[in-house]
Amino acid sequence: MRHFKRYFITGLLIWIPLVITLWVLSLVFTTLESVVPSFLTSQSLFGVRIPGFQLLLVLVVVFFSGLAGANFIGRAFVDRWERLLGRIPLVRSIYNSVKQVSDTVLSPSGQAFREAVLVQYPRQGAWTIAFLTGTPSGEVAERLGGDFVSVYVPTTPNPTSGFFLMMPRADVQVLDMSVDAALKYIVSMGVVSPGAIRPELEHAAVNAAAAAAAVAATKGPKDSP
Repeated sequence: MRHFKRYFITGLLIWIPLVITLWVLSLVFTTLESVVPSFLTSQSLFGVRIPGFQLLLVLVVVFFSGLAGANFIGRAFVDRWERLLGRIPLVRSIYNSVKQVSDTVLSPSGQAFREAVLVQYPRQGAWTIAFLTGTPSGEVAERLGGDFVSVYVPTTPNPTSGFFLMMPRADVQVLDMSVDAALKYIVSMGVVSPGAIRPELEHAAVNAAAAAAAVAATKGPKDSP
């Protein structure tokens, strides 16, 4: 019975990540394909069902939308569209909120979740991993009157919910681990422990140690006291 339990748990550890990954991908693909109207499906256009056609159509539309929005004319059209949506009361609040989050997280020039940090939360002496999201600005920065940073403290095992904090920069310790490693550490509730340092830093340390050893070897015994 003990061997059965061990093998069964091992099988679960193999299959659960795979099943969840396939389920998430299936959910994403189904959601994207549902955006395509019925008259643009492969059945309506060609009379035959082509797997993945709607997903490919969505990707093509998104790509060319970004291509068009990157030039002056496309940017002007997007600005006019956003002003139009901003005049609709309910749509305005939803659209502006989603746009601010997407611009912050997805923008290549954004600084959201670029660094993992260590902070004391919810009390002194209790440490947790957080993510640096920026610095306070405007009225908030004036009232704080110091060098503060904005951090997001995620909950575990669901990092999509958490707490937004503004803390003195001196109370925040920047970690060498990557954001991905920090997220894995949080989701696993501390079970999957990340490496102490990044691989590139580890290689640099090894090279530095090798260089120091080479310098020591060139000195030889004659330089010894």
